[in-house]
Amino acid sequence: MIFREVEDRDLVLQARTGDVEAYNRLVSRWEKRVYNYLLKLVADPDDALDLSQDVFLKAYQSLRRLEDPARFSAWLFRIAHNEAYSLLRRKKPETEVEDSPPPARPASDMLPVETSIAVASALRRLSPDQREAVVLKIYHGFKFDEIAEILDCPASTVKSRVYTALDALKQTLAPIQRTGGTARKNLH
Repeated sequence: MIFREVEDRDLVLQARTGDVEAYNRLVSRWEKRVYNYLLKLVADPDDALDLSQDVFLKAYQSLRRLEDPARFSAWLFRIAHNEAYSLLRRKKPETEVEDSPPPARPASDMLPVETSIAVASALRRLSPDQREAVVLKIYHGFKFDEIAEILDCPASTVKSRVYTALDALKQTLAPIQRTGGTARKNLH
């Protein structure tokens, strides 16, 4: 990761001098991660794609204001965070969609897609702040201080959100194993 940060830093410095190709390399390096992050926040592929484009345009326009080029990734995700929450404020949900409960099967019998659906459902049950902290930590591998920078809050708050969310996820996903185990015993 350190090598990647150095490369990002160098690309940022090159892009600041007008090297569009250097910025395009940054975009290609980060576009999937930014899109996936936004998708987890806004839950709509079209909105996530539009927001991704806005994020990279704003980042390009503001590149000279980035104080520490080595912190490009955290800065980029902060822009993505701001764009997502601006959209969410504009698009208040008209109706709440009820999530279906996780399937009552043992995790060992679940297909990978079923597991992904169960985890996605459990993530949606978290508060937006908890979900975002978990996504940044678990899915994107940011450190607590980087997440604090992205979310503009203390690192202790980030740690609390992550650990509380992980406990909630364990509680939500644990019945899959327990319920499935009970069902299996009854079948034999």
